[in-house]
Amino acid sequence: MKKRLVATIVLTASMLMACSAEEETTTSEGPVDREKVVTASCATCHGGNLQGKGNTPALNDVGARLTEAEILDIIENGKNNMPPGLLKGEEAEAAAKWLAEQQ
Repeated sequence: MKKRLVATIVLTASMLMACSAEEETTTSEGPVDREKVVTASCATCHGGNLQGKGNTPALNDVGARLTEAEILDIIENGKNNMPPGLLKGEEAEAAAKWLAEQQ
């Protein structure tokens, strides 16, 4: 039982570290590429096609379940295993808008 608990803690910690890796996805030269932000920031944990991966939910149809405001709230404040603040400002808004369109 103790080994299982330790394995669960290690797995959860490694997932959180992988999801928190920041990548530069915008430039000051133009508008944010919404799909590029999502691909670069979300695919690590949610899968390359956003189909869900492990215990992370699918995002490929998240717009059918959540509003743009609800998605933005989750991006900014986190939920369940998703840590808060992985994206901020324009990137968070761009990702929420693009994800809300996925139905």
